[in-house]
Amino acid sequence: MEQNTKEFVYYYLSDIGKMTLTSDGENITGLWLEGQKYYGDIMAVNSPERNNKEEMLPVFKQAKRWLDMYFSGKEPDFSLPLAPKGSPFRQKVWKMLCDIPYGQVVTYGDIAKALAKESGKAKMSAQAVGGAVGHNPISVMIPCHRVVGADGSLTGYAGGIHNKVKLLELEHADMKSLYIPKKGTAL
Repeated sequence: MEQNTKEFVYYYLSDIGKMTLTSDGENITGLWLEGQKYYGDIMAVNSPERNNKEEMLPVFKQAKRWLDMYFSGKEPDFSLPLAPKGSPFRQKVWKMLCDIPYGQVVTYGDIAKALAKESGKAKMSAQAVGGAVGHNPISVMIPCHRVVGADGSLTGYAGGIHNKVKLLELEHADMKSLYIPKKGTAL
């Protein structure tokens, strides 16, 4: 099967800053906040084609509509074709992230337990899950901001803890038991 190596880029100005979206022409392959850790990790080596022209790719039009709805404080009522690039383990974690309901949070441990159960293992490392969550190439749309530490700490968001808080507040998540740790945490 021949793989499409052409990559398109679209920039979106959100309430939390400039976002870079990438696409293979049909799917969203990346979405990063400016300055985000691992920014553009999976972008093609060749120079991507800019797509902020009037003839915007249909998938970018859909993404813009999704993001406009999301940042207006509404849960988007449609899904987008997403094609994140990563190992089979990361793919499983990212799929589980997509199942976290809007405005809800789960812990890294919750995801690790679910993955262990799914794969018939006794247990799985929450740290391994954290690594996969931290390398999510499609921020916001694959909601890694909805994952918190077991004690309610808002840890490990590659887009910055302040943005994680803003996104959860935008979704009207219950923030009463959540807190920002005093010291930095590893992703």
